[in-house]
Amino acid sequence: MNVLVFDIETVPDIEGGRRLFGLEGLSDPDTVRAMLALRRQESGGKEFLRHHLHRVVAISVVFRHPRLEEGVKVWSLGDPDSTEKELIQHFYDGLERYTPTLVSWNGSGFDLPVLHYRALVNEVVAPRYWEEGEGDREFRFNNYLNRFHKRHTDLMDVLAGYQGNANAPLDQVATLLGLPGKMGMDGSQVLDSWLEGDISGIRDYCETDVLNTYGVYLQWLVNTGQLSPEERQEECRILSDHLAASGQPHLEAFSEAWTGAHGR
Repeated sequence: MNVLVFDIETVPDIEGGRRLFGLEGLSDPDTVRAMLALRRQESGGKEFLRHHLHRVVAISVVFRHPRLEEGVKVWSLGDPDSTEKELIQHFYDGLERYTPTLVSWNGSGFDLPVLHYRALVNEVVAPRYWEEGEGDREFRFNNYLNRFHKRHTDLMDVLAGYQGNANAPLDQVATLLGLPGKMGMDGSQVLDSWLEGDISGIRDYCETDVLNTYGVYLQWLVNTGQLSPEERQEECRILSDHLAASGQPHLEAFSEAWTGAHGR
């Protein structure tokens, strides 16, 4: 397999909010409160900001590739001090180098549109991602941008039959399949953790989320006949060995919880 499962974590773009809404002089927490209040007024009560006003603070991936010594790797791009531009450029550089199948949960509805806007803001270069056949004919028939192509598989979208009213939360689907689901924090706590300077905690949380997505993906591959149950079991073993040897408590805890659920 050549697969890159990804997930992003975001916070409000405070500097952008100050420029757009004339909030100069406010502290970071007060700027966030003002942005959320303005959004509630605009949307009739919803606080969730529009995609272009999210700032990317973490991108975590599971990369399954035959050239990797362990076969699979789980990590967050860059380091805790990386700028948003560096994180996003790392992501697109990986596509440039390996052209993997992208896998996400709600990537079409959230992660990728956010990355589009933030790449534009940060002057990120990403020709392979935007390829639609002009430079590589294979991308005319299968690219990252077309919703119904397989070079990006949005599992939430696919499993819901592309019907928004059938969408399900990753945490619940993962838990139904015996995966650990949410561990440590949830998305509603990311902003407070970021304001407190806990970027490492956010990266750890993002990694467990992307592991849940990968676990669902492996089961979906069996469901669609792309993997046999025995092959899936081997993929789970490869991942479990990697997590157990990582020396990272949150990854080891994920492996133990997953193994315990299935008795692997």
